[in-house]
Amino acid sequence: MLRYVLDQLLYPEAFLSKVQELYNSADEDFDTIFFKNGQILERYSCPLMRQDKIAGRVWSFRDITERKQAEKALQQSEERHRLYFENISDVIFSTNPDFKIINISPSVERILGYKPEEMIGKHIQDLDVLDPDSLEKAFSDTMKVLAGERIPLSQYEFISRDGTKKFGEVSAAPLIREGKVVAMISVARDITERKRIEDALKQSEEKYRIVLEANPDPVVVYDMEGKVTYFNIAFTNVFGWTLEECFGKSMDVFVPTDAWPETEMMINKVLSGENFSGIETRRYTKEGSIIPVSISGAIYMSEDGDPMGSVINLRDISEQKELENQLQQAVKMEAVGTLAGGIAHDFNNLLMGIQGCTSLLSFDIDSNHHNFEYLNRIEDYIKNAANLTKQLLGFARSGKYEVKPTDMNEIINKSSDMFGRTKKEITIHKKSQADIWTVEVDQSQIEQVILNLYVNAWQAMSGTGELYLQTENVILNDNDVKPYGVKSGRYVKISVTDTGIGIDETIQHRIFDPFFTTKEVSRGTGLGLASAYGIIKSHGGIINVYSREGEGATFNIFLPASEKKIVKEKMLQKEILKGTETVLLVDDEEMIIDVGRDVLEKLGYEVLTAKSGKEAIEIYRINQKKIDMVILDMVMPEMGGGDTYDKLRAVNPDIKVLLSSGYSIDGQAGKILSSGCDGFIQKPFDDKILSLEIRKILDQQF
Repeated sequence: MLRYVLDQLLYPEAFLSKVQELYNSADEDFDTIFFKNGQILERYSCPLMRQDKIAGRVWSFRDITERKQAEKALQQSEERHRLYFENISDVIFSTNPDFKIINISPSVERILGYKPEEMIGKHIQDLDVLDPDSLEKAFSDTMKVLAGERIPLSQYEFISRDGTKKFGEVSAAPLIREGKVVAMISVARDITERKRIEDALKQSEEKYRIVLEANPDPVVVYDMEGKVTYFNIAFTNVFGWTLEECFGKSMDVFVPTDAWPETEMMINKVLSGENFSGIETRRYTKEGSIIPVSISGAIYMSEDGDPMGSVINLRDISEQKELENQLQQAVKMEAVGTLAGGIAHDFNNLLMGIQGCTSLLSFDIDSNHHNFEYLNRIEDYIKNAANLTKQLLGFARSGKYEVKPTDMNEIINKSSDMFGRTKKEITIHKKSQADIWTVEVDQSQIEQVILNLYVNAWQAMSGTGELYLQTENVILNDNDVKPYGVKSGRYVKISVTDTGIGIDETIQHRIFDPFFTTKEVSRGTGLGLASAYGIIKSHGGIINVYSREGEGATFNIFLPASEKKIVKEKMLQKEILKGTETVLLVDDEEMIIDVGRDVLEKLGYEVLTAKSGKEAIEIYRINQKKIDMVILDMVMPEMGGGDTYDKLRAVNPDIKVLLSSGYSIDGQAGKILSSGCDGFIQKPFDDKILSLEIRKILDQQF
């Protein structure tokens, strides 16, 4: 046996040395011996006594290989756990059921500033490392663990040694021995930095949420599948849908069919990571109406740079489009108005020639002559034609002839009474403000506008109906007048409302266009509302319409209020007044010169003529003492009426001048009159009106 042991021993020499050492020893001895094959034996030896003498030694061996392996594994495990416990970044600690700390990892010093030995054996409440709320929460969680529960994750607010606040995330589990909970094992992780980032992110998200909610434009956020994840209150205000109705859904419902091409283009752009801005298209509202919008969009990314979805900004551009349409309308009306004004001017000159010839014939024909009736008819036709040119001039915003302070209640009463007598099937209701403000208007032009609205209302009602007329004082602010390009301030509002068929929304933007009409050819020329528009615009006012098909229409007129007082005028006589003075007639139209000279001579005047401004100045310089007054045309080539007037006044500051034009009193004629010119006469005019205007200037008695 001994030989076998010696052969298998890892260190036989040490074993033999020990045998020799113990041979005569009376001591017991224990040792561990190791074999080459990894086996481990526990050796025991004691002396063998015979008659109180050492007769030898007894050796025994026990195989402890498995026990030694288990002890080694345990030692290694404990070392690993010790290293882990001492070097882990989290804090591991255990507490007993009395809330005292049994053990705690060194990492606590790094986080809270306390050494482990300062905390071990202390009651958790005595350490002052938890704020009051967290301490109460810790007691509650501990009771749960002592009852056998596990606490997966729970957040606490800690207080470090230097008073700094720290945030920890703690998990806890019971330590159970023999069926009893003897302690609580906890792991606490420092999440202070994470908490700071989370709070900063939360504040940032809140800030951007506030920004989005305060954004006046609708904003909608989609995920990568095109489903709604957010939109702001402005989206609800503009389109009508709430976030609760649309969350997690696509918004295909608010894209009109004809808007899909540009919509798909926007989708492709944003999905490819390309931003887009200011693309104009149209969108449905929840109520089913369609509004124009300008859309901008971009994709948004996660913290890792992965696409998360898209943010779309939609701007309601209804008002902008309305302003653009109004601007285009104004430009179009201005261009057509300029053309209409030119036509009216030339046409008035032609009518002036016809009127002059008719007046000349009338001098030699009395009421018994067989052609007298025909001459009267010609004059009536000239007046009708002149009324047509007035409408053209009105549309061209050149329709004011004689502006004076006016009470609009009187205009409404006079015009409605006259209309009511001819259209008795219409019931007229009037509501007039008693202290209505004064307006400065050409009364005949405003009467024309009002009568046009009455006639339109009557035709829209096709028989019986109700006509409501109202006047009131209003104050318009900058927002009220912005679409119309007029000044804010005090206005007199005139409303004309009918109970007719209404106006289709699709044609409302065209009703003020010249020659646009929905009536039969025999019932209208299409100039009525166009001239009304021009006349009101020329007065610095506003005209608009509110109507729905089948629900009647309301036309509103706003005229600037004036501080001037109304002056009652004397009745002027209408018979022909003659004279003997010398008159210089200035006009570039030979026809006007011819008939004008003949008419003036029939009235008894001596007449000099000039066909241009330069010629008029030369003739006046030569004949200044002889010439009593000048009849001056406003529109002439090379040197117009304004320049001619200035140069004539330079020759004689007291010169008497009667302006004459196929245009109206507006524009340059008004400026000349305000600078001291004596009067204005609108072509075409008859001999009675001409004779009266001349005597007003020469006699200065009217």
